[in-house]
Amino acid sequence: MEALGPFLGTWTVMMAAMMLPSATPMIFLHRLGADGRVRTQLWSVWASVGIVVWGAGLAAGAIVMPEQRAVAVAAILLLAGVYQFSPLKSTCLRACRTPADFLLTHWHRGLSGQLRLGVEHGLYCLGCCWALMALFVGVGAMSLVWAVSIALVVLVEKVRPEGVAFGRIAGGLLIVAAAIVLAFPELAMSVGGSM
Repeated sequence: MEALGPFLGTWTVMMAAMMLPSATPMIFLHRLGADGRVRTQLWSVWASVGIVVWGAGLAAGAIVMPEQRAVAVAAILLLAGVYQFSPLKSTCLRACRTPADFLLTHWHRGLSGQLRLGVEHGLYCLGCCWALMALFVGVGAMSLVWAVSIALVVLVEKVRPEGVAFGRIAGGLLIVAAAIVLAFPELAMSVGGSM
């Protein structure tokens, strides 16, 4: 695993590429309500999570042997798939799918209020997508193909009317993929980089 600085740089750029398309409605609405000022709280939450991911990657690299990669990949796929059906995912996704409602119910006055609003939205965004982020890092090794694929899932989930159903279909496919990787462990070597 690379040093923290380069990892965070790559992580933040990739998170922006994956998450900004789906976060754009919230950012535009917030901008209208905040007199055109754009805040960077979402970036702060994403970068902070990157530190945790980097530490987890170091730990995983120390404990996951190459011959265990299939089990690790299957476990991450299963976790991400099952999370798509969880009540926490549903709650966080609801907040992300309705930016106007979120702003109406979480608006706070002043700079500190805007900071609080940005952090709260960032945490809902994290709650909605953390398992997909784990998939991106643990299975996809932060590759561009995985970034684009996950960005499309997140975008459809958050902005399209059929997004909730689409997310559940994606969850089901991830669960099936976990079973396939366990049945054919050699596939784990071809789905991303090394853990």
